[in-house]
Amino acid sequence: MRRTTRYPVEGANSLWHVYKTVPFWKVVKNFVVIQLARYTPFLGMKNWLYRTFLHMKVGKHTSFALMVMPDVMFPEKISVGKNTVIGYNTTILAHEYLINEYRLGEVVIGNEVLIGANSTILPGLTIGNGSIVSAGTLVHKDVPEGAFVGGNPMKIIYTKEEMLNREQQTSLLK
Repeated sequence: MRRTTRYPVEGANSLWHVYKTVPFWKVVKNFVVIQLARYTPFLGMKNWLYRTFLHMKVGKHTSFALMVMPDVMFPEKISVGKNTVIGYNTTILAHEYLINEYRLGEVVIGNEVLIGANSTILPGLTIGNGSIVSAGTLVHKDVPEGAFVGGNPMKIIYTKEEMLNREQQTSLLK
């Protein structure tokens, strides 16, 4: 189950109330910073931009590929561990605007995680250390440490133990 806080709204849908939930100029600043980071080829600069202007927690040697889209409204709710790779065009959301409510949730991505290209990570999730998320995956629930997951809806392809067994068998064949 995702860990999000729910905020009910009345009248128009929750996105119509967006600037009651997040300041307009914060969104403008975040948008400009994210667009700069999306197109820059310099990984260190991306991490600096995210840490300095978006208040994201980004670990040492973490790599955000070209076109990664962190949450524009609440990027400060995103935490990425060290030596992690976030693949091309991945979207990381910390909010959901629905008809009668909006939801906010922390996104915690562990150390040495690999997230494949074109994945979407929903709010209120933890992706465990050493896990692998296949390209094009909709991450809608927590990913256990060391697991290999993929698909839409996301499914566990291999657990940490199955991955270790597979690696041992592969190394024996060499």
